[in-house]
Amino acid sequence: MTAAALTAPPLPATPRRRARRVLPGFNLTLGYTLLYLSLVVLIPLSALVIHTLSMSWADFWAAVSAPRVLASFRLTFGASLIAACVNVVAGLLVAWVLVRYQFPGKKIADALVDLPFALPTAVAGIALTAILAGNGWIGQYLEPLGIQLAFQPAGIVIALIFIGLPFVVRTVQPVLEDTEKELEEAAACLGATRWQTFWRVIFPAIAPALLTGFAMAFARAVGEYGSVIFIAGNMPMVSEITPLVIIGKLEQYDYAGATAVACVMLLISFILLLIINGLQAWGRRRYGGAG
Repeated sequence: MTAAALTAPPLPATPRRRARRVLPGFNLTLGYTLLYLSLVVLIPLSALVIHTLSMSWADFWAAVSAPRVLASFRLTFGASLIAACVNVVAGLLVAWVLVRYQFPGKKIADALVDLPFALPTAVAGIALTAILAGNGWIGQYLEPLGIQLAFQPAGIVIALIFIGLPFVVRTVQPVLEDTEKELEEAAACLGATRWQTFWRVIFPAIAPALLTGFAMAFARAVGEYGSVIFIAGNMPMVSEITPLVIIGKLEQYDYAGATAVACVMLLISFILLLIINGLQAWGRRRYGGAG
């Protein structure tokens, strides 16, 4: 090395280029996000809670513990839970067929999955009632057997299954498409049965997606109104859902009672979704680590 090189001043450090972001800065996007969530979610829910807190405890308890209201709670959350459980199994099967098999009309079947998204819920309720009623296409064969679906809790469950199925299918379908079939082939080569391959290879990969689909289908079913009121029959203590009870109280100008029932429904839904989100996080840690 020459003496000139030894005495030469060091080269200036190249400034690090800042990462270029497509969207504006953090402060602007965060402010917009908080403003949007406040206008759409937080302010309406806060108004609901504040209006409920203005009631005395005795009035609140009388509004939410009435036998008619308790019966609607049991029916709404029970039917929603049953429908979500059925949709987990049925949605997984539908997604599996759409991903793993080729058959004529596959694109049509894939498009029909999204029909409950585009179809107005009232239209869905009228269609299900026309099919399942005593003089309907299916109901006329079931009624002589003593099976009545329309205007009964069973009809509510069917309507909730109809509107909740796409949530599970569209949540699980992309995960199935991304799973590596080589792992299944390797398991088969090692002597695993079909059930062992599903339980130890496929299920760990799709378990978080199944829980997400279950949560979305359950939440959608709890707040459903349009497709249920036509097929439920709306008989108090038998087939009356909680949203209909709230609407009835509003029509009677019982705003305090309506907000009290709505607040309890909001609290129960929030607790259930919190539990489901906890199960999702647990599933990601357990099955994600297993993968």
